[in-house]
Amino acid sequence: MIVYDKNLLDNLTLAEEAKSLESAGFISKEQKDLIKKELPALKRQSNILVRLGFFLLGAFFYLSICGVIALVGLTGSTSENIFFNICCYIFAVIGFAGAEILASQKYYEHGLDDAFILGAILNIGVAVAINTEGYELVIAFFVAVTSFIMYKRYLHLISLLVFCISVSALLFYGMFELGEIGKMILPFVAMLFAAAFYFITKKTISNLAKTYYYKGLLWANAYCLILFYLSCNYLVVRELSVMLLGNEVLPGTDIPFAFFFYAFTFIVPAVYLVQALRTKDRIMLWLSFLAIGFSIYTIRFYYSVLPIEVALTVGGLVLFAIAYFSIKKLKDNEVGLTFKPDRINNSNAILNAESLIVASAFGLKPEVKPENSPMDFGGGGFSGGGSEGTF
Repeated sequence: MIVYDKNLLDNLTLAEEAKSLESAGFISKEQKDLIKKELPALKRQSNILVRLGFFLLGAFFYLSICGVIALVGLTGSTSENIFFNICCYIFAVIGFAGAEILASQKYYEHGLDDAFILGAILNIGVAVAINTEGYELVIAFFVAVTSFIMYKRYLHLISLLVFCISVSALLFYGMFELGEIGKMILPFVAMLFAAAFYFITKKTISNLAKTYYYKGLLWANAYCLILFYLSCNYLVVRELSVMLLGNEVLPGTDIPFAFFFYAFTFIVPAVYLVQALRTKDRIMLWLSFLAIGFSIYTIRFYYSVLPIEVALTVGGLVLFAIAYFSIKKLKDNEVGLTFKPDRINNSNAILNAESLIVASAFGLKPEVKPENSPMDFGGGGFSGGGSEGTF
């Protein structure tokens, strides 16, 4: 199913490992360059800005081809309505063909291939929407199938993200088809759905033999964590109940099962944090911080306990105290959780920030090398330079 040569994908993994080892100081830059030179590799852009530039270029090229076909079809067709119904399918075929040609030329995560892959998925969605008069359930189904095929064939991570979102939309619109009952139990179904797929992806990652799908499974695993938290977050559930069910929450009243959603909003981020620290899962750790922040925002959205300036000040003091005592506790740890720099993910950002803070606090200026003096000293025979009687 994968269009790329498996040996080239293995070489890409080895090159990334060599880069990590070089940044950690285990090998020199010359050794890393030698490894990269000896390994045939795919045409890939690791710089996000350069990749974005190639994406815009590819999108312009793709739109140009589709524009020419549209002009030819509209001028040569006897019925504009027929061409309008099939044009997006033609554009999707162009996207598939362009992605296939670029893959045969060894373009992978380059930017040009992104334009054709995402364009094909978009055109499939638009084509199905035109022919089904905007039937969301069918649109979500075909977009999910197309994006999954694109990921399996081209290992395109953005397509996998589109697949996750479209599968979630397929679940939501499927529950809407059940009427009021489906809308009422939607948060619990979404929660169970996210939990089930989280453990499936987690087990698949632990038993993964090939590294080709590792990043994609990692993305899907993180998406399940986000969906699980948002599925029963109080703010999300309350606003969706007003939007979908038309339940007006009057003063002094609340949504059904409000106590459960309140507890869920605060317990889940805490569980994420504890589990991330226990398993040393960095992605879950960052998501737990985001979830804690959104939980605080959820409560302040409905209940203003303190003025905003007081709440920000108190929150800043609490975060400072947590950071200070955590650093004091972890700074001497050599293994496990530690505040020491990560050699594999080496970054001088903290050291640079420390230098800037010291310089700004004490008014230090960078040392300036003095210009060479026009007076040539030296030449003395004793400790006092210039003591021979000559300048």
